[in-house]
Amino acid sequence: MIKINLENTFEAKYVSPNFDQYIFESLLKDSTIIQLKVKFTNIAESLLPNVYNLAFGPFDVNGKINDSINLKHNDSNKVFSTIILFSITFLKNNPHTSIGIDGSDDLRANLYHRMFRYNYKDLKDFLVIIGVDWYVRLLRNGTIELDNNGSAFFKPKPESFDFQRKTNDLYRYYMFNLNQ
Repeated sequence: MIKINLENTFEAKYVSPNFDQYIFESLLKDSTIIQLKVKFTNIAESLLPNVYNLAFGPFDVNGKINDSINLKHNDSNKVFSTIILFSITFLKNNPHTSIGIDGSDDLRANLYHRMFRYNYKDLKDFLVIIGVDWYVRLLRNGTIELDNNGSAFFKPKPESFDFQRKTNDLYRYYMFNLNQ
Protein backbone atom coordinates (compact mmCIF):
# COMPACT_ATOMS: atom_id res chain seq x y z
CA MET A 1 0.00 0.00 0.00
CA ILE A 2 1.23 3.49 -0.86
CA LYS A 3 1.61 5.70 2.23
CA ILE A 4 1.78 9.43 1.41
CA ASN A 5 4.09 11.48 3.64
CA LEU A 6 4.58 15.03 2.37
CA GLU A 7 7.61 15.43 4.63
CA ASN A 8 9.45 12.51 3.00
CA THR A 9 9.91 13.46 -0.65
CA PHE A 10 12.64 13.67 -3.26
CA GLU A 11 14.15 17.02 -4.12
CA ALA A 12 13.29 18.36 -7.56
CA LYS A 13 16.20 18.44 -10.00
CA TYR A 14 14.21 20.68 -12.32
CA VAL A 15 11.07 22.81 -11.93
CA SER A 16 9.57 24.67 -14.88
CA PRO A 17 8.79 28.37 -14.38
CA ASN A 18 5.02 27.76 -14.33
CA PHE A 19 5.29 24.61 -12.15
CA ASP A 20 3.80 22.30 -14.80
CA GLN A 21 6.92 20.10 -15.11
CA TYR A 22 9.24 18.57 -12.55
CA ILE A 23 12.14 16.15 -12.74
CA PHE A 24 13.43 14.15 -9.80
CA GLU A 25 15.52 11.03 -9.30
CA SER A 26 14.49 7.77 -7.68
CA LEU A 27 16.53 4.77 -6.63
CA LEU A 28 15.29 1.45 -8.01
CA LYS A 29 15.53 -1.85 -6.12
CA ASP A 30 18.44 -2.90 -8.37
CA SER A 31 20.34 0.25 -7.18
CA THR A 32 19.86 2.06 -10.50
CA ILE A 33 19.09 5.77 -10.23
CA ILE A 34 16.42 6.85 -12.69
CA GLN A 35 15.12 10.28 -13.62
CA LEU A 36 11.36 10.67 -13.44
CA LYS A 37 9.36 13.46 -14.99
CA VAL A 38 6.05 14.80 -13.69
CA LYS A 39 4.01 16.85 -16.17
CA PHE A 40 0.62 18.58 -15.95
CA THR A 41 -1.17 19.16 -19.28
CA ASN A 42 -4.50 20.92 -19.81
CA ILE A 43 -6.84 18.31 -21.27
CA ALA A 44 -8.89 21.07 -22.96
CA GLU A 45 -12.11 19.11 -22.53
CA SER A 46 -15.24 21.25 -22.38
CA LEU A 47 -16.99 18.70 -20.16
CA LEU A 48 -14.12 18.83 -17.64
CA PRO A 49 -12.94 22.46 -17.75
CA ASN A 50 -9.69 23.52 -16.11
CA VAL A 51 -8.51 19.94 -15.60
CA TYR A 52 -4.84 19.18 -16.05
CA ASN A 53 -3.84 15.59 -16.66
CA LEU A 54 -0.97 14.29 -14.53
CA ALA A 55 1.59 12.16 -16.34
CA PHE A 56 4.70 10.77 -14.71
CA GLY A 57 7.41 8.28 -15.48
CA PRO A 58 10.90 7.89 -16.85
CA PHE A 59 12.00 9.28 -20.19
CA ASP A 60 11.75 7.09 -23.28
CA VAL A 61 14.33 7.13 -26.10
CA ASN A 62 12.64 10.23 -27.59
CA GLY A 63 12.71 12.18 -24.33
CA LYS A 64 8.97 11.77 -23.72
CA ILE A 65 7.42 10.36 -20.55
CA ASN A 66 6.97 6.60 -20.61
CA ASP A 67 4.00 6.28 -18.28
CA SER A 68 3.29 2.64 -19.08
CA ILE A 69 6.50 1.13 -17.71
CA ASN A 70 6.41 -0.81 -14.45
CA LEU A 71 9.37 0.19 -12.27
CA LYS A 72 10.50 -1.39 -9.01
CA HIS A 73 11.25 1.63 -6.84
CA ASN A 74 13.26 1.22 -3.67
CA ASP A 75 10.77 3.57 -1.96
CA SER A 76 7.43 3.81 -3.81
CA ASN A 77 5.93 5.75 -0.92
CA LYS A 78 8.52 8.49 -1.40
CA VAL A 79 7.95 8.55 -5.18
CA PHE A 80 4.19 9.01 -4.84
CA SER A 81 4.61 11.46 -1.95
CA THR A 82 6.85 13.55 -4.21
CA ILE A 83 4.29 13.47 -7.03
CA ILE A 84 1.49 14.53 -4.67
CA LEU A 85 3.66 17.34 -3.25
CA PHE A 86 4.42 18.61 -6.78
CA SER A 87 0.69 18.39 -7.53
CA ILE A 88 -0.16 20.51 -4.50
CA THR A 89 2.46 23.06 -5.55
CA PHE A 90 0.99 23.19 -9.06
CA LEU A 91 -2.53 23.64 -7.65
CA LYS A 92 -1.42 26.42 -5.28
CA ASN A 93 0.00 28.27 -8.30
CA ASN A 94 -3.13 27.47 -10.36
CA PRO A 95 -5.89 27.54 -7.73
CA HIS A 96 -8.84 27.34 -10.13
CA THR A 97 -7.71 24.07 -11.66
CA SER A 98 -8.04 20.38 -10.91
CA ILE A 99 -5.60 17.57 -11.58
CA GLY A 100 -6.74 14.35 -13.18
CA ILE A 101 -5.00 11.02 -13.31
CA ASP A 102 -6.09 8.27 -15.65
CA GLY A 103 -6.52 4.75 -14.35
CA SER A 104 -5.64 3.54 -17.85
CA ASP A 105 -5.87 -0.09 -16.85
CA ASP A 106 -7.29 -2.00 -13.88
CA LEU A 107 -3.90 -2.29 -12.17
CA ARG A 108 -3.26 1.46 -12.22
CA ALA A 109 -6.87 2.38 -11.38
CA ASN A 110 -6.69 0.00 -8.42
CA LEU A 111 -3.41 1.58 -7.27
CA TYR A 112 -4.83 5.13 -7.46
CA HIS A 113 -8.12 4.12 -5.84
CA ARG A 114 -6.42 2.42 -2.91
CA MET A 115 -3.84 5.22 -2.58
CA PHE A 116 -6.53 7.92 -2.28
CA ARG A 117 -8.70 5.77 -0.01
CA TYR A 118 -5.83 4.78 2.29
CA ASN A 119 -4.39 8.32 2.56
CA TYR A 120 -7.65 10.24 2.78
CA LYS A 121 -7.22 11.27 6.42
CA ASP A 122 -3.76 12.69 5.71
CA LEU A 123 -4.75 14.42 2.46
CA LYS A 124 -8.24 15.77 3.28
CA ASP A 125 -6.89 19.03 4.69
CA PHE A 126 -5.04 19.68 1.41
CA LEU A 127 -7.11 18.04 -1.32
CA VAL A 128 -10.67 17.33 -2.40
CA ILE A 129 -10.69 13.96 -4.17
CA ILE A 130 -13.14 13.27 -6.98
CA GLY A 131 -13.96 10.07 -8.85
CA VAL A 132 -15.08 10.24 -12.47
CA ASP A 133 -17.20 7.63 -14.21
CA TRP A 134 -18.19 7.79 -17.87
CA TYR A 135 -21.76 7.43 -19.02
CA VAL A 136 -23.81 7.49 -22.21
CA ARG A 137 -27.05 9.46 -22.09
CA LEU A 138 -30.25 7.65 -23.00
CA LEU A 139 -32.43 10.04 -25.01
CA ARG A 140 -36.20 10.39 -24.56
CA ASN A 141 -36.85 8.53 -27.81
CA GLY A 142 -35.08 5.42 -26.45
CA THR A 143 -31.85 5.83 -28.44
CA ILE A 144 -28.46 6.77 -27.03
CA GLU A 145 -26.73 10.08 -27.62
CA LEU A 146 -24.22 9.84 -30.48
CA ASP A 147 -21.21 11.96 -31.39
CA ASN A 148 -20.52 13.44 -34.84
CA ASN A 149 -19.12 10.10 -36.00
CA GLY A 150 -22.21 8.14 -34.94
CA SER A 151 -20.47 6.54 -31.94
CA ALA A 152 -21.82 6.54 -28.40
CA PHE A 153 -21.04 9.89 -26.77
CA PHE A 154 -19.45 9.20 -23.41
CA LYS A 155 -19.60 12.07 -20.89
CA PRO A 156 -17.67 12.37 -17.66
CA LYS A 157 -19.65 12.17 -14.43
CA PRO A 158 -17.53 13.63 -11.60
CA GLU A 159 -18.67 12.86 -8.07
CA SER A 160 -17.30 13.01 -4.57
CA PHE A 161 -14.91 10.13 -4.11
CA ASP A 162 -16.76 7.20 -2.54
CA PHE A 163 -14.29 5.81 0.00
CA GLN A 164 -16.49 2.76 0.56
CA ARG A 165 -16.57 1.91 -3.16
CA LYS A 166 -15.13 -1.53 -3.78
CA THR A 167 -12.13 -2.07 -6.01
CA ASN A 168 -14.21 -4.17 -8.43
CA ASP A 169 -16.07 -0.92 -9.29
CA LEU A 170 -13.17 1.46 -9.94
CA TYR A 171 -13.45 4.96 -11.30
CA ARG A 172 -12.14 5.54 -14.79
CA TYR A 173 -10.48 8.84 -13.90
CA TYR A 174 -9.38 10.32 -10.57
CA MET A 175 -9.31 14.05 -9.97
CA PHE A 176 -8.31 16.28 -7.10
CA ASN A 177 -8.14 19.99 -6.35
CA LEU A 178 -7.20 22.15 -3.40
CA ASN A 179 -9.36 22.04 -0.32
CA GLN A 180 -9.97 25.77 -0.01
